[in-house]
Parts: sequence; structure tokens; C-alpha cells
Amino acid sequence: MASASTRLPRSSVSLSNAEPGARPTRSRLTVLAGPTAVGKGTVSAYIRDTRPEVWISVSVTTRPPRPGEVDGVHYRFVDNARFDDMIARDELLEWALVHGSARYGTPRQPVEKALHEGRLALLEIDLQGARQVKESMPEALFVFLAPPSWDELVRRLVERGTESGDERARRLATAVVEMAAEKEFDATVVNTEVHAAATELVALMGSATHRRDRDLSGSGP
Repeated sequence: MASASTRLPRSSVSLSNAEPGARPTRSRLTVLAGPTAVGKGTVSAYIRDTRPEVWISVSVTTRPPRPGEVDGVHYRFVDNARFDDMIARDELLEWALVHGSARYGTPRQPVEKALHEGRLALLEIDLQGARQVKESMPEALFVFLAPPSWDELVRRLVERGTESGDERARRLATAVVEMAAEKEFDATVVNTEVHAAATELVALMGSATHRRDRDLSGSGP
């Protein structure tokens, strides 16, 4: 079975275990981003279905549901008026217009609640959103999900079959920009196979939270 490959371009994250009985007062948010069609949603869904200890944020979006998507599970689907209201009330941690067609955002309150409870918290968003979160939560762990190759990314987008030809062209143009942003992230997981990529990501999340606990307690590395 193929496995994911983890690159740590900026700083290595220790994989040591937490002290027995230790529980953080506030955990460290993990932000997962990457180019269109790289499989962010698939990896996140796998974690949601197999790793109940991980809390995953549910984004809001103004786009219509795709086949098989469930409101409140994959996304919260809202109209433009409701999205505008959430912006006005400062209810969104970040939001962005993606691919020039629909808006996506992250509700702030559920994220803050999960972090204060000390849970492993994952936020799967696009590059624009990740940059906004980095401004407000620079202490978060930012993970870039990369394809094995550009050709594989194109193949996944075409085989997904959920976009028109024009939409695919827009997404691929955006993907060129998104791929160039990898250096902005703390770590990279190459999504060669979903199970392996998910396992790598959860390991990074756990080690990042344990490292934060040691930093806060003043103990050694």
C-alpha cells in the first residue's frame, strides 16, 4: 500500500507522547489547506469517520450541495443574506470568495469552544482562509496537503466530474497559485493515499498539541 509523505519545510514537529494524565487548557488548532481537488475533503471525511477524538470544523458556504453532501455534516449551506449577516455579526473566523463563484467561511464560536475544551481541532479550508487564520491565530499549525504530481491533480479534478469545463479551467488556474504557497505552511503531507495521509495528519496534530503543552508548562523538549 502506498503511503503519504510528510515534508517539514519550516520546522520539525516532535512526535513524542504527552505526559500521562496531562490535558491542555487550550489546544492548538490545525489548519489544513491545499490546491483544489487535492483531496482535502476526502482526507477530512476519513478522519471524521475513523478518528472520533478529532473535532472537525463544519464550514458554511453559499454554493449548492454536491451529490451525497449532507447539510450540517459536510457543510452548512446558507443563502447570501444569511452569509452577509454572519459577516456583519463577526461570527466568522475567516471567509473568502472561492473560484469566483461561492463564498465559504468558518464559524468562530465552535472553533473557540473546541480549543478551550482541549480537543484536537482541525480546520479544512482554502488558501485564502488559511492566510486569514494565520493573521488571527499565528500559533496554529498550518499543514499543506499536496498532490503526488501536477498530472495527478488534474486527473482527480477531471474524474471528479462535478464541474463544467469552464469551472475546471478556473480551478486549475487557481491551483497554480495555491501550489506556489506551500512554503507558507509549517508542514506538508503528500496525499498519495487517503488512509496514509490521514494518519500522518493526525500524528502531526497530536504532536503539535503535546509540544504546545510542554511549552506552556516550561518543561524541556
